[in-house]
Amino acid sequence: MPSLLIIVFILQLTIHSVNTFGVATINSLLWTLFNMLPVPTSKAAAEQNDLKSQFLELRKEMNATSSQDEFAKWAKLRRQHDKLLEQIEKTKSTLDSTKSTFDSVVNGLRWLGLNGVRMLLQFWFQKQPMFWLPKGWAPYYAEWLLSFPRAPVGSVSIQSWSIACMAIILLVSDALVSAVGLALAPKAPSKTAEPRKAPSEEKAARAEESRSQSEKKEL
Repeated sequence: MPSLLIIVFILQLTIHSVNTFGVATINSLLWTLFNMLPVPTSKAAAEQNDLKSQFLELRKEMNATSSQDEFAKWAKLRRQHDKLLEQIEKTKSTLDSTKSTFDSVVNGLRWLGLNGVRMLLQFWFQKQPMFWLPKGWAPYYAEWLLSFPRAPVGSVSIQSWSIACMAIILLVSDALVSAVGLALAPKAPSKTAEPRKAPSEEKAARAEESRSQSEKKEL
């Protein structure tokens, strides 16, 4: 059996991942995977995808057809366009009702599987120390806070361990996001400084300039 420390950490990591990617995104992915199975809504979902493909092709063809020069062809495409749009709306209303029920069930199962399990673990193991602190490592009030609410003083409770795991996960996540952002950010073009002339070259240039000025005066 895996250690309780690892279970709590994985649970907190999963909760953070769900909150990061978003519930709606995960539900949409699960809905797509669900319709790949032999379920009653799979046929309707496949039919809707096929209708959408036909609709996009017909819309593209209709936009390429002039309503003035080729009115008969454009009117025929328009009728087909409206018919497909009506069919898409009909299948969409049916699937939306089923998807709403699916989202409610998934949200409930996700809450039970994540937050429900976390609350159950914190209640069941509230008296069990996760690990013991070295003696004299922290003052009494710090030991009492780390053992809150019912773990032995001098140990770390499951609640404190959960908070520590979430804090570490947030720090690492923010650091990774910042690193990726810096890596993908466009770099500003560096200005190349002009090479500085040596003192001998500067003297020669000044002498040449003064000689040219004196020649102009003589002229």
